[in-house]
Amino acid sequence: MACIKVKLTRQNRKAGATLFAMNKITQTARYRQSLILYAEKHGVTKAAIRYHTNRQYIYRWKKRYDGTLQSLEDRSHRPHSHANQHRPEEVKLIDDMRRRNPHAGLVVFWVKLRQRGYSRSISGLYRFLRKRGQMAVKLPNPKYIPKEYKAADYPGQKVQIDVKYVPASCLVGAAVEDAKENGGYYYQYTFIDEYSRFRYLEAFKEHNSYSSSEFIKHCAKRFPYAIECVQTDNGPEFTNRLNSQCTDKKTLFEVTLDQLCIQHKCIKPFTPRHNGKVERSHRKDNEYFYADHKFFSFDDYKNQLAVWNRKYNNFPMRPLGWLSPKQALSSFPIVVTHH
Repeated sequence: MACIKVKLTRQNRKAGATLFAMNKITQTARYRQSLILYAEKHGVTKAAIRYHTNRQYIYRWKKRYDGTLQSLEDRSHRPHSHANQHRPEEVKLIDDMRRRNPHAGLVVFWVKLRQRGYSRSISGLYRFLRKRGQMAVKLPNPKYIPKEYKAADYPGQKVQIDVKYVPASCLVGAAVEDAKENGGYYYQYTFIDEYSRFRYLEAFKEHNSYSSSEFIKHCAKRFPYAIECVQTDNGPEFTNRLNSQCTDKKTLFEVTLDQLCIQHKCIKPFTPRHNGKVERSHRKDNEYFYADHKFFSFDDYKNQLAVWNRKYNNFPMRPLGWLSPKQALSSFPIVVTHH
């Protein structure tokens, strides 16, 4: 509200200054009109004495006066021409270059002109182009058209997996020393089914392809439906896709997926939103679990994580019609055997 008041005050000041300037111009014109009328009635000399001015001033405004106040207002003092204005040959060069390079930016355009004998500064060129409306024509940015998202039709059709660091502030006592042996962190591996939002969480001390391989084995045993497709990011714990030294070599995680007959899909690099369901669930973990829990050892962390996993799977969600992930999973009629 204060910002709005400040904005209105500035607008009022600007409007007031404009109105004051207009009134000043009008008063000056009326003064000159009364001076001319007095001079016509009593003579120029008496008018000059009466109005404390000189006769040349009166003669000049008498010559310009045509019976209207507008003729007695000051005219623009702006010069009709400038000694340093662009010469006709320079104007022709600029017009020709702009016609051939309509999208060239200011710097590129200036360099091209200098290569053809143009000697003026870049600021002078900018003022000239802006005055004549010859600034670069910007090409329209190609809009990103996302692919149509196809929701999963049944449990296990598509699942998302990701890894999350356990915040160091949650580790207390022996857990801190234990975590230091493995880079200073514990890790939470997350599995989430796109259809039911059912999650399986597991704690690991290491963050590598072996841990990922073990995790997907445990997921296949714990999830009551066949897993058809696993979607992950491009981390080295999942794939060598972005590893320039061994792009063609499969990770242990990918080998395990082949053994389980599960398709592996990697999201576009640097676009975690494509793994949105698991990323959103990690935000919930931060808000409702890690924000007010402390872990005194790795076993303590595993136990508390298992409790939180059960709570999450039994909590109603709006995307599921206010069913819990466990209820949405159990309500699906066809149960498929494990891998």
